[in-house]
This record gives sequence, C-alpha cells and structure tokens, in this order.
Amino acid sequence: MGQGHDDVVAPSSRRDLTRVLVSSAAGSAIEFYDFVLYTSAAALIFGPLFFADLPPFAATLVSLSTIAVGFAARPVGALAFSHLGDRVGRKSTLVATTLLMGLSTMLMAALPTQASVGVLAPILLVVLRVAQGVSVGGEWGAAATMAFEHSPASRRGLSASFASAGVPLGATLATGVLGLFALLPPDQFMSWGWRMPFALSGVLVVVALWVRLRVNESPLFAAEQARRALSHPQKQTSPIVALFRRPGILFLSIVTFVAPFLFFSLVGGFGIAFARSSGLSPSAVLTMATIGYCTCAFGEVLGGHLSDRFGRSRVLLFGILLGGLLTYPFLLALGSGSVALGTLGFVVLNFFVLGSAFGPLGAFIGEQFPTSTRFTGASVGYQMAAVLGSGFGPLALTVLLAPGASRGLVSVALLCAVVAIISAAGMLSLDRKRRRGVLEIPVAQ
Repeated sequence: MGQGHDDVVAPSSRRDLTRVLVSSAAGSAIEFYDFVLYTSAAALIFGPLFFADLPPFAATLVSLSTIAVGFAARPVGALAFSHLGDRVGRKSTLVATTLLMGLSTMLMAALPTQASVGVLAPILLVVLRVAQGVSVGGEWGAAATMAFEHSPASRRGLSASFASAGVPLGATLATGVLGLFALLPPDQFMSWGWRMPFALSGVLVVVALWVRLRVNESPLFAAEQARRALSHPQKQTSPIVALFRRPGILFLSIVTFVAPFLFFSLVGGFGIAFARSSGLSPSAVLTMATIGYCTCAFGEVLGGHLSDRFGRSRVLLFGILLGGLLTYPFLLALGSGSVALGTLGFVVLNFFVLGSAFGPLGAFIGEQFPTSTRFTGASVGYQMAAVLGSGFGPLALTVLLAPGASRGLVSVALLCAVVAIISAAGMLSLDRKRRRGVLEIPVAQ
C-alpha cells in the first residue's frame, strides 16, 4: 500500500485527532470559500465588470477562462508547498497557504473595474487569481495528509474525508454569502455589493489561523524526521525527485482524479453559468448551488466512511461512473428553468457523485505514497487533475454549448461520459498495481 513503516507509528490521541479534523475541515472550508467565491463571481458578474468591451457571450467565456488561470497555478503551489511540507512540516505549510489565500482574496475586494482603469483591471484580477491558485495548490494536500497521518489505519478514509468536505463547506459559504448580497438592487450589487464577500475573507482568515496554530505536527512526519536524523542527511533526495522516479503511479493518479474534478466543474462555475443562461435570477442560481454544496459535504464524509468499510476503489468507482450517467439529466434539469428541478439536480450530483468520488480520495491517494513523499505525491496528483478537470473543464463545456453549436447538451454529456470511463480505467490500473505490490515509491534518502 506504499505506507512503509507508517503502521508501526501510534496514531494521535482522540483529542488531538479531533482537533486535526476540525482544523482540516475548517481550514479547507475557508480556503475554498475564497477560491469558489471567485469562481461564482466569474460565472455571474466579472464579465461585464472586467471585460465590458466584449459581447456578452465572449465576456462570459473570457471571465471563465480566468478560472482556468487559477487552476493552472495550482501545480506550481503544489510543487512549492509540498516540498516545504515533506521537508519542514505539514503544519507550517497550512499556515502559509492560509495567509496567501486570505491576502489575495481581500485585495480583490478593492479591485478597480475596467470602466475605471481600463486594461489594468483584468490584469490585476488575473494576478490575484494566480496567487489564489498557488495557495490552493498546497492547501488540500497539507490538510488531507495531516488528517490521514493522525488517524488509525482503520479510519483513514473517514478522517481524510474531512479535508475534502471542507471544499463544499467553503463553497456553500461562498455562494450563500454572494447570494445574500445578490438580493440587493442590481445597480448596488454590481457597484459595491459583490465586493463585500471578498472583504469578509479577512475575518475568516483570522479564524483559520487560530485553529491551525493549535494543532500538533503529524506523528508519522515526526517519526520520518527522526529516521532522517539517524540516516545521512547530506545524501537525502528531494521528495520531488523521489516521486518522479516512479512517474507511472503519479500519472495514473492524475488520470483517476480528472473525472471527479470535471464533475465538480459541472456543478460549479459551468453549472451556475448554464442555469443563469436558462433564465433564472442570480440569487436563485446561487441558492440552488448553495443547497447542493451543503449536501456534498455530508456525502463526502459518508463516502470516506464507506471506503473504510467496503474499500476505497468501490466507492470511488461508483461516484465516477454515476457522474458519467447523470450528466445529461442534470443538464436537462438546469435548462428547464425550474428552481425545484435545478435544485434536485445540484443535490443529486453533489451528494451521490461528488460525495462518492471525493470522499475516499484523500485516503486513496495517501495510500499510494510513503510518508517521505506523501504530501508531494498527493498534492501534485490532485492539483494536476484539478487543472485538467476543473481548470479547463468549464471552458470545454462552455465551448460545446456555444451559440450555433450542434448537439450542445449531448456533446457535453458524451464528453463527461468518456472522461469518466478513462478515469475508471486509471483507477482500476492502480488497483492492479496494488494487488501486485508494486506501488511502493522509493523513500527519499
């Protein structure tokens, strides 16, 4: 399982584990509040604010492309912060990512629009989006690794799911807060109301730092540091170099996670923009998305728990294949213009598909790597898949629905189904490697 000497290290006490799980969920929620807040704003309002000189569809497309910029920056953050996490510690990485995300998001609240400063406005927007992407690149890997390594082996699926569950919790908070301000008169919302949810990030960052500074370092990482001290420190290999000595495992991990991230895009920026284009008001769309994200958090914790009982692969495979099957009905529900049907679509995909796909993901990827490269392997694999599935996913899906495109909804559904099949094949390949006992990556020494 690629765990090496991990199982001989005693897990944390119940009190320490509880504190770590709260930190993982709360910290991830606050980080992804910032990240998803941008995604929602880009889908709904950034087009006319920062790309006003373009036709409406083109402005929306360019606005959504800035989402991809943030995702493209995530592997950079994964490489930088994972090296820090595998060498210096998981805890210090969590503090650093929280500070970077909070600062970049608060600055967005003060951004001038294109009407005020011209082309400088979208440039500043993209710069801050890149900073967000770098931060998120290190966030999930640190939170999931901490939860995984503090937990007993029999509960690692449930524990690691708390880091994943923080993502929809943050998304719930982001769309909920933005939805409340969207109730303002349109002119007030577009002038100053949209800025307030970004400014509130400052308060959330203080909370996240307070929570994360109280947790202890991972016992597995502490044991790894002790082992390194007894070996030959001057001969130690970089975790990144050690990871890429077995690139096949990393590649299959990326392939496995592309479909879950594509489905996350489907119910995220793309789904929000598509529902809005079907005639629903911004507040109605954000309310539907908020309810869906909330159910996703419960689905992911349940998915993590079920993976401890029935195996990671079974639960993950169920979520991936179900997503491929439900894409077309989901699109029909959003395109109906009905709030009830749209809400049902968001709930079903979030709870069953994303819950089953992302719930076991933290433990699944953590089990592929030893402690010395776990943070690096988990972060790089997760974030590269995020670039492909959620970074460029909204763009690909939007292009397939462009005005004049034939078979729009069918094309989107077919794309999601094909990606689901490819990801399922990647996951089954990892399973075969596990059964053959070839998943162990050389310890960086």
